Amino acid sequence: MKLFSLSLIFLILCSCKTSEKQISKTMEKKIVVAHRGASGYVPEHTMEAKAMAYAMHPDYIEQDLVLSKDNVPVVIHDIHLDEVTNVAEVFPDRKRKDERYYVIDFTFEEIQQLKVYERFDHKTGKQFYPNRFPKGKGNFRLHSFQQEIELIQGLNQSTGNHIGIYPEIKDPAFHHENGKDIVKITLEILSEYGYKTKADKCIFQCFDAKELERIRKDLKSDLFLIQLIEFPEETKNLQHFATYADGIGPWYKQIIDKKVDDKWQFTSLVEDAHKLGLKVHAYTFRADQLGDFSSFEEHVNTLLFEANIDGCFTDFPDKVIKVLEEN
Repeated sequence: MKLFSLSLIFLILCSCKTSEKQISKTMEKKIVVAHRGASGYVPEHTMEAKAMAYAMHPDYIEQDLVLSKDNVPVVIHDIHLDEVTNVAEVFPDRKRKDERYYVIDFTFEEIQQLKVYERFDHKTGKQFYPNRFPKGKGNFRLHSFQQEIELIQGLNQSTGNHIGIYPEIKDPAFHHENGKDIVKITLEILSEYGYKTKADKCIFQCFDAKELERIRKDLKSDLFLIQLIEFPEETKNLQHFATYADGIGPWYKQIIDKKVDDKWQFTSLVEDAHKLGLKVHAYTFRADQLGDFSSFEEHVNTLLFEANIDGCFTDFPDKVIKVLEEN
């Protein structure tokens, strides 16, 4: 790892005043997942974002995974490179007919040559979240799943904390179409690093229901599995999800309904899931994207306590933990 990254880890850990013991009581009840790291502060899925997230003491840190040309699981949210890196400048002739640059078309060595920027629209170049880390600044890079596991496990050993990983395989069908089995490769890596059962502080997630079911039934994985839910009609499949998954990961707007007399009403999703023994980890809580909430505190309290979800993904793990500490 680069000296800059090591220095950042040291500074963040030294400046973090909230001990894990102080928040452990709250965390036993509500799970906080650092979404793409501390992505509200530092460009997503960089080592710096993960180190900063670690120092905030979430329960888990998330890793989105896409395979490179040489089968290295790269920690990146999309199968494309062109909304978080300068790939169009470094490799202008490597785009496909659809004008997009795909992770799967580059070796890991080539990918590491790219600089990572705050997320932007690949067509306009406009930054998605204008008040976050300024686009084009810094010297951030992409990294492999193995490198991130070693960072988190190393920090767990050196700090005495026990923060988990929360990997998601991105678009497994696309990988199959390109002759790659991202599931098998990811499970092999997890096993090598000691993540094999529900007790190993690893939660495995995917939007593709057929692939997640395959992980449990065909590949016989005993990991804690979360079925991510993108579309409202998928909530009708809870009973089937419960045959192979341990929980669901819905968009939080699938849980809230409307406000009546200044009080939020909810759908039956959380209650229905709990009746089937499924945990509910909702995505994504952003302090700079409040939607219909008047404050981030209202957002957190409404979902975690009033709606009674079991955990949340957030770009701002420190802010969620602060709200939890105040309850």
